[in-house]
Amino acid sequence: MDRTQGQSGQHEQPDGGSAAAAPGAAGPARVVSLTAGGFALTVNPVDGSEIEPLRPGTEPARPAKRAAAARAARAAAARPPVLPGPAAPARPLPAREEERERLVRLLGRGRSVRLTGPSGSGRTALLDAVADRCAGLAPDGVVRLSGYGHQQPGELLHALYATVYEAEQQRPGRAELLARVREIGAVVLLDDLEVGGTALDELMRATPECAYPLAATPDTRAPSDDSHIEEVFLGGLGKADCLELLEAGVGRPLTDEETAWAGDLRFASEGLPLRFVQAAALLRQRDELNHSDEDDEEEEPGVFEERPRDAVHVPLPTLAEGAAPAELLASRVSESARAALRIACALGGELPHHAHLPALVGDTHADTAVAELLACGLLTPVGTRYRLASGVARQLEEVGYGDTAPEEARTAARHYAWWTGHASVVPERVAAEADAVLAALAGADVVAAVLLARTAAPAFAASLHWEAWERVLRSGAEAARKAGEVAEQAYFHHELGVLALCEERLDRARAELETSIGLRGALADKRGTVAGRRALALVVDRETAGAAASPPLRLEAPAAAAAPEAVTVATPAAPAPKAAPVAKAAPVASEAPTTKVPPVAPGARVAPVVPVSAEAVTRMTPVVPVTGRSAAPSTLSEVFEDAFPLNPKPAPPAASPPAAPRPAPAPAPGRRRLVLLAGAGALAVVTLGTVVSLALSSSDTAPPEQGPAVSATPAATESATTAVTSGNDPAPEPPVSAPPAETSEPGQSAAPTPGRSPVRTPSRRPSPTPPKSPPTTPVSPPPTSAEPSPTPTGTGEPSPTATTTQTGTAVSPVTDR
Repeated sequence: MDRTQGQSGQHEQPDGGSAAAAPGAAGPARVVSLTAGGFALTVNPVDGSEIEPLRPGTEPARPAKRAAAARAARAAAARPPVLPGPAAPARPLPAREEERERLVRLLGRGRSVRLTGPSGSGRTALLDAVADRCAGLAPDGVVRLSGYGHQQPGELLHALYATVYEAEQQRPGRAELLARVREIGAVVLLDDLEVGGTALDELMRATPECAYPLAATPDTRAPSDDSHIEEVFLGGLGKADCLELLEAGVGRPLTDEETAWAGDLRFASEGLPLRFVQAAALLRQRDELNHSDEDDEEEEPGVFEERPRDAVHVPLPTLAEGAAPAELLASRVSESARAALRIACALGGELPHHAHLPALVGDTHADTAVAELLACGLLTPVGTRYRLASGVARQLEEVGYGDTAPEEARTAARHYAWWTGHASVVPERVAAEADAVLAALAGADVVAAVLLARTAAPAFAASLHWEAWERVLRSGAEAARKAGEVAEQAYFHHELGVLALCEERLDRARAELETSIGLRGALADKRGTVAGRRALALVVDRETAGAAASPPLRLEAPAAAAAPEAVTVATPAAPAPKAAPVAKAAPVASEAPTTKVPPVAPGARVAPVVPVSAEAVTRMTPVVPVTGRSAAPSTLSEVFEDAFPLNPKPAPPAASPPAAPRPAPAPAPGRRRLVLLAGAGALAVVTLGTVVSLALSSSDTAPPEQGPAVSATPAATESATTAVTSGNDPAPEPPVSAPPAETSEPGQSAAPTPGRSPVRTPSRRPSPTPPKSPPTTPVSPPPTSAEPSPTPTGTGEPSPTATTTQTGTAVSPVTDR
């Protein structure tokens, strides 16, 4: 339609708004300032909405609850609009007295009830009757909400908040919303519920002081087991109740033929009240066609009247027509009503407001068609609007009412694009037509869809109906992409980014804003690019603040070079007895690696453990034992560990503070066996080296022919064991007495000194040969291992002097491997 006709809208707005002009609008654009959580939002239809944080001191005050008069006005606004013409008679309430008393009793106890019944079972009429009985139960009265089209519980909470609190142009954040709705104590009538399960549980938990009568169909998802919601099922009416409802709709007593027909219809329709409302409309139309009215019989037809003088008898509808009466009812209504039915079929069952029908149909009296269709039972109230009743759209499409759906949808889209963009239409009125606008947007072509989305999106944003705002933005972005409108596509992505930022969805906001900035950069749109970059900078600030408030967990690798010194606290240990067979190492308090004491051979003597003060603290650098070491080994066990590694030794943990001493774990059986095998191999190597050294020494120096022969018996010498105080410094070797070695002849013995080779005793007979200096062999350092190392004594010539000469035992050198 032409937008320059100068016609004013049905709802005038006194103030004109801003001086900025919207694209394609005849009047000034509407620039609305809102408060969304912690943001100040300015809805700008020209360049895109602008968002910034609230300045200090501009935060809105805590909203107050509405008074009783204001609640009554809001409740009246939530009802369907009053239709023009004479007031329609109120429909009688079906026989639901038992269900009504049960609902009132449960709601009076603070319980929530789910009223489940098929479409057309009278759920809305029953809720209206319950609302009249529960007016004084809750401090905040009765609140009416419509759940049709709401898939998220958050939008229902925002609708409840806006109904109870006086918060104009304010949309609270998530935390504030939950805090405010927890204080609401009301009976919330929620009709046409479409959520269930966990979403319904979230709604119930957010409003613990509210009692909900919920009306839903059996197809709606059931509540969870933990919701504690009572279930009330609505079935069909009985035969007597169906006849009473039919007589009330017709306005006269039924004949015997009509009573029998009503009984068959009850059996076919399972007693649904909607079918008998439609059946009453069929009987009224039949009476009009049969001229059964007395006033109609007394009047004589005019000269130019085309109605025949003889009455035409119209029979009763068949049972099939009574079960699916939409086609027959539509054929007997006015032409304007049939045109309205075509528009409703094109919009998916949504009927526009009766003020729009004259422009859409082309008839100035088309607004009366809504009352006509409602009286026939073809329409049903849903929230603040009307929809086609259950099954009517399918029945009408089967007879050809949906053939002109694309043309009707395009006409409706262009009309709504003109109407929503008009400066005199308030945003709240646009929000009331949200379902019809979205339906027209879905069925229109891409050009009309882009135009409608461009004008309707700012109105939805200003009316705080943000679920419809998001849907129209997404539909508009897709239509703009198909139509090749890059500028409009950039606008829709910018608005989606602002919406996501208001809802604290930062990832989505960043993606949408970056897309919008890229598109506007390609168009060289400086003003739009600046608006997008400002919003994107706010997203970055929010992300930085969130990361600083809750930093992510990171696993940092420990620094190997800057490891602290390990502290080993020595615990006092009692001195070992003199004849202790085995030396036990004191437990170490810290977890630093300690030197393990190899097993001691049976019968060997060990040095007593020196007591250590409990206050002594030895600082040491943690040493990680590895198999391939760079320093030369000093013990046989280290030699064999290099040659035959037992197990790879892991790096020790970081030094921990001194803890209570704990007993050392017992070695595993397998490791003990490997250690014994290594000790046996070491003894075998030492024995073989002794034999070889004896053979070499005997070949160099021959024993004298005369003189007593001194036998060399290997004597077991042992290395002293020390208390474990550190893993690096060796302890002093105190002298340990060893048992005398056995000799081959009586009277001759060799008493070796620990750590030294036994000396040669001089012969009693002087040698005839001049004395010679005995050959000396290099003395190898004794091994520090605790393994018993037998040291054999070699035979040599006796010395004629009284002094004794010490000779070292020739031991096979052990080279590093």
